[in-house]
Amino acid sequence: MAEKMQNGEKQGVTSMKCASWNVNSINMRLPHVLDWLAAHKPDALMLQELKCMDDKFPLKEIEAAGYHAAVHGQKTWNGVAILSPHPIEDVVKGLPGDDSDEQARYLEATIKGVRVASIYLPNGNPVESEKYPYKLAWFDRLIARAKQLLATEQPVVLAGDYNIIPEDRDCHDPAAWAEDALFRLESRRKFRSLLHLGFTDAFRAVNDEAHQYTFWDYQAGAWQRDHGIRIDHLLLSPQAADRLETCAIDRAPRAAEKASDHTPIYMVLKD
Repeated sequence: MAEKMQNGEKQGVTSMKCASWNVNSINMRLPHVLDWLAAHKPDALMLQELKCMDDKFPLKEIEAAGYHAAVHGQKTWNGVAILSPHPIEDVVKGLPGDDSDEQARYLEATIKGVRVASIYLPNGNPVESEKYPYKLAWFDRLIARAKQLLATEQPVVLAGDYNIIPEDRDCHDPAAWAEDALFRLESRRKFRSLLHLGFTDAFRAVNDEAHQYTFWDYQAGAWQRDHGIRIDHLLLSPQAADRLETCAIDRAPRAAEKASDHTPIYMVLKD
């Protein structure tokens, strides 16, 4: 890792725009993704919930838009990808720590000297089922991997749909979510464990305002009533946080016809 960083330093470090978006089916939302790439020109776009195998990923269309893609897909469910106009190097598919886990929820690579990960953390509901222990165990593996990444002293961006509502202000109605896997105390403690390692929540580093959301359910007019939650996050290692210039949620794609129930969150790391 040290040698890679030395090479990156020799090449020079430039500003970098990173974004995360749970697209809830890449093939269904492809026009929206292509429009967003054209409008925002990110250096790295981390996608979640592709809902397709690698061979069904729309690589031709993504490449025609000027982007490379690293993909870790799964039939019908899950699936993550990283898109970039720059070389995508040292790709790692799957979260270390459990060789028996076949769910496609984690993808890691280096872009412009920054180590990025696209993360689709388990939902965990219903909490009475095996899904909640799986969520917590998956989170423990993520924490272990985050420690390893911190030890490299690279700029690291852990981006994705964490299925975690960090605080009351990140939720329209905290009482209604109190016993949900996204907001239970055990879940939020895992998220805080990542922050306590030294990671920074990029959005909260630049924005203290409450009721800023990245997800609105399709049911009960949640979007129209702005009944949302903030569950998509960009977490930065100290080396990346030092370069944070801005971070924002782009609500516009959620208003589009046939939109994903999530919307992009993006940030810029300065030179």
